[in-house]
Amino acid sequence: MDMILTGLLVLIVIAALYGVIIYNQLVALRNHYKNGFSQIEVQLKRRYDLIPNLVETAKAYLAHEKTTLENVIAARNAASNGLAKAAESPGAAGSMGDLMKAETALGGAMGQFNLVMEAYPDLKANQNMMQLTEEISSTENKVAFARQAFNDMVMSYNTYRQSFPQNMLANMFGHTTDAEMLEFEDSEAIQEAPKVSF
Repeated sequence: MDMILTGLLVLIVIAALYGVIIYNQLVALRNHYKNGFSQIEVQLKRRYDLIPNLVETAKAYLAHEKTTLENVIAARNAASNGLAKAAESPGAAGSMGDLMKAETALGGAMGQFNLVMEAYPDLKANQNMMQLTEEISSTENKVAFARQAFNDMVMSYNTYRQSFPQNMLANMFGHTTDAEMLEFEDSEAIQEAPKVSF
């Protein structure tokens, strides 16, 4: 009888330890993707800070393109607000969706701005404009890398949470939903390759 009781006690201890391991892994994976989102946040804030400087530099050249400049600033402000909401709950479907929409709108506004800028060679040759566009381009690359890392971390979390037996314990531990990946839709104006004719 003691042997059965001892064996049962050992099984309970092993199950409890396994539950602790699953819980700790879920927490670690969630913290990883939240940290990954903070890297995106840093780069997006940097880009949002550069955009007003870009618009200010372009104002003198694009005086009659006021609507384009206003659209860029409005889209930048909306994206900045979307980022602030997403930072409150990284991985939540609603906040990620709002940020994705805002970033898509900003991408479209920046694409329109780039198209307008093409018609002004003096503006493109302006030293401040060249430096700002280079910084924004560099930041875009950093955003892309940070977003890929975040999405990889979200995928690891979701895969672990959905796997057996973790899926049975995840809800009990407060991990009730999958984290949402962050995908930006590139505007056609940005995606379109430049046309070269000879």
